[in-house]
Amino acid sequence: MKYYRIIDRYLLSLMLPPFSINVVFLTFIFLMTQILQITTFIVNHRVGVSTVFWMLVYAMPFFLIFVIPMSVMMAVLLTFLRLSSENEIIALKAGGVSIYSLLPPVLMFCFMGSLLTAFMAIYGLPWGRLSFKALAIQIASSNADIAIKERTFNESFKGVMLYVNQTDTKHQRLVDVFIEDQRKMDIVSTVLAPEGKLLSDPEKSAIHLRLFNGTINQVNLKDRSVNTIRFDVYDINLSLKESAAAVSDAPKDEEEMSLAELKNYLDTVKERDSQYYLTLMEYHKKFSIPAACFALGILGVPLGIHSKSAKRSFGILLGLVFFLTYYLMLSMGWVFGETGAYPPVIGMWAPNIVFGGIGIFLLIRSARERTVGIDAIRFAFARVKARLMKKLK
Repeated sequence: MKYYRIIDRYLLSLMLPPFSINVVFLTFIFLMTQILQITTFIVNHRVGVSTVFWMLVYAMPFFLIFVIPMSVMMAVLLTFLRLSSENEIIALKAGGVSIYSLLPPVLMFCFMGSLLTAFMAIYGLPWGRLSFKALAIQIASSNADIAIKERTFNESFKGVMLYVNQTDTKHQRLVDVFIEDQRKMDIVSTVLAPEGKLLSDPEKSAIHLRLFNGTINQVNLKDRSVNTIRFDVYDINLSLKESAAAVSDAPKDEEEMSLAELKNYLDTVKERDSQYYLTLMEYHKKFSIPAACFALGILGVPLGIHSKSAKRSFGILLGLVFFLTYYLMLSMGWVFGETGAYPPVIGMWAPNIVFGGIGIFLLIRSARERTVGIDAIRFAFARVKARLMKKLK
């Protein structure tokens, strides 16, 4: 018994470093996809570095839900790849240790990864989404130019629709402004101006637009009259407080709901529309993705054992291919399940069943000393790489 405990501790000590490195590296890769938006916030909108830091923190739970299962698989794969390449698997078998005896530390490691993923999915994701929304409202209140996007019909302001063809954030200048104002009872005002200037008032959470050389078309719905006014300078005030309140009071989407709120919505909703199926998939996703740690982790054991002569780069590539296939199946289930044509339960759990089944099948073949064809895959990759290098030369 003491002998097996030493092996268990040894395997866990081998899996933890690659897991930590993969989590840090993959999280950094995911966050790099936001680098352009971050640069825009800092350079153009003068948003503080601390604010950008908290934006990244709030976005991390969404990335970690996928990063942790992927890191678990690659940690298990790289660990058994090392054991196989250094002939430690052969030594363990010679000492009477079977492949099945190596599973307890792997399952324990997958269980810890599953708990961490479940925490991020159930608690971290809703917290991150709601905190990010609150921070976005705060940023928009203090930086008016963020609330206005060019070539987009902006309906963030209550009773006002705003369209700006081009914005110059450096000089706070607007080009080709279109405004539809319905804040007055029975009166619809349409404002057109070739040029404008943006003035913000953070203390009052308001935006002041100063427009030049434009026209105002007023339609009185009650009197059925139309008036046209030409102006040299026209000021219009837009309140961000009402817009922020409308966003704060808006119904939560499925990713912002807690587990209890998701369950309550599914039990009380009467119409099974697209929102119902999206909520149902989100509910099952909070359990299916944590369970993926087991499916992908078990798959990593036979893949690592039968890649004896492979390099670590091949192991990483193999892990990425299998995880991308898993994510593709999950995305397909999400797309087809959104309409209700494909059962959301199957869409969210089918990838785990498929990859878990493949992992168990390959594990049994590995325990029975049968080949699983991993070296053939490696040789195929090597041939493709050699041909590409030859063509490049």
